Amino acid sequence: MGNRLRGHHKPRFAALIMRIREPKTTALIFASDKMVVTGAKTQRDAWAACRKFSQTLQKPGFPTEIADFKIQNIVSSFDCKFPIRLEGIAVAKFGSVSYEPELIPGLVYRLQAPKVVVLIFASGKVVLTGAKSKDDISGAFDAIRPLLQSLLLIICMPSHRLIDRTRFQSFP
Repeated sequence: MGNRLRGHHKPRFAALIMRIREPKTTALIFASDKMVVTGAKTQRDAWAACRKFSQTLQKPGFPTEIADFKIQNIVSSFDCKFPIRLEGIAVAKFGSVSYEPELIPGLVYRLQAPKVVVLIFASGKVVLTGAKSKDDISGAFDAIRPLLQSLLLIICMPSHRLIDRTRFQSFP
């Protein structure tokens, strides 16, 4: 028995971690009987994963019940397909923006309505997080679209190329 405990350290994260392959998700199960499912691509996948995790826990005799199922965080990402000068946005104070490259390589833009955090990276990649619904994602994109379009204008001006506005229609 002593050998099994040798080198045992108090866990840093107080949750049981379970994974399933289909739908590819991870469950964090806490001592408070709460379960958080991450990685689902759709609400249907999240519900299916919840049921699978619940069934897995029931097999050895743990009673489970799915109550208060809700989506807490939707993450969406896209690529602008052009580089972005983050310093320019930070200096212009476009909304609630913070840019501290020593801490995170992206610019953090906090929207108030919808309450979504937008991470913008110099590569042109953008991540929207904190949304509770698809409408929040759409609203956040609509809120940052003018900023992205103005950045594209700045990039295209020196070369006198026409701007293809249809590029923005392909975003989620």
